[in-house]
Amino acid sequence: MPLTLTQANVLIEDIHESAFRPSERDGYRIAEVCCTYGGVHQRWVVVESKHRQASDVKQWEKRYGNATHRKQTELDRLSRQPFACEADAQQALEQFEKHLKYHLITAPAIIEKAHYDHPGRPAKTATPTSVSYHVQASLTLDPSADARQRQRAGRFILATNVLDAPEGPLEDVAPEAIQLSSDEILWEYKAQQGTERGFRFLKDPLFFTSSVFLQSPERIMALGMVMALSLLVYNLGQRQLRNALKAAHETIPNQLGKATQTPTLRWVFQCFMAIHLVWVQGQPQIANLTEHHRTILRFLGSASQAYYVLC
Repeated sequence: MPLTLTQANVLIEDIHESAFRPSERDGYRIAEVCCTYGGVHQRWVVVESKHRQASDVKQWEKRYGNATHRKQTELDRLSRQPFACEADAQQALEQFEKHLKYHLITAPAIIEKAHYDHPGRPAKTATPTSVSYHVQASLTLDPSADARQRQRAGRFILATNVLDAPEGPLEDVAPEAIQLSSDEILWEYKAQQGTERGFRFLKDPLFFTSSVFLQSPERIMALGMVMALSLLVYNLGQRQLRNALKAAHETIPNQLGKATQTPTLRWVFQCFMAIHLVWVQGQPQIANLTEHHRTILRFLGSASQAYYVLC
């Protein structure tokens, strides 16, 4: 649920601490709110991530620092601007204050400055030729703005129209709508990120997708289907390798040479790039196949081993 929506934005900032409970997933707290949006009765799950909270607070402090620099520059410029009367200076200060998002004006004052024809210190009896008025003020952090930003740090909303307590007769409700816990919603949300990250390989130069140029909509859709199937095979292969390593309590080295049970298939592909099939006296031979490669193939299964003439 985008936090640009007023209803979601208000909920994120105003929901009480007592509404949260620890999630089954470590590092998360969740709260449930039922509401109607767009004419649809929904359940909004407010999620608070401990890890994301620390990151959001750092971003807020950086954003506040940048805003302070900008607004202080504007205030300095305003303080140098002369006004013909006190009312004009006061009005300019009020207009400046209206555009403050994270700050408050402190010690505001309008300073009267006399001007004389002759340079230097004027005599006590000298009469000024003109008078100008200048704004004088300081900026400070708005405590309420700071509290709001820290309150919303690490929070986001997951929305569903699947309700735990559906309205109407039970026989009229679809089975999947009878119960879906907040933890299950969070789990499904986090799980889909793995699939979304998988599509990064479509842009990876290793797979040369960017070198394909198509104009026909039909061919573009066909390529999309091929790449989606490729992603499916990619994820299945990666899942098989990781599960096999975990079941055998084994590891393989990653890009940094450190042992891991969760290698990416992209790294495995890179490991196998220097391997070639050669024919010697009519017999197929695999060149550059090391013990490291054999270990990986053992965990990928017999089909992969057969491809490299290992069984």
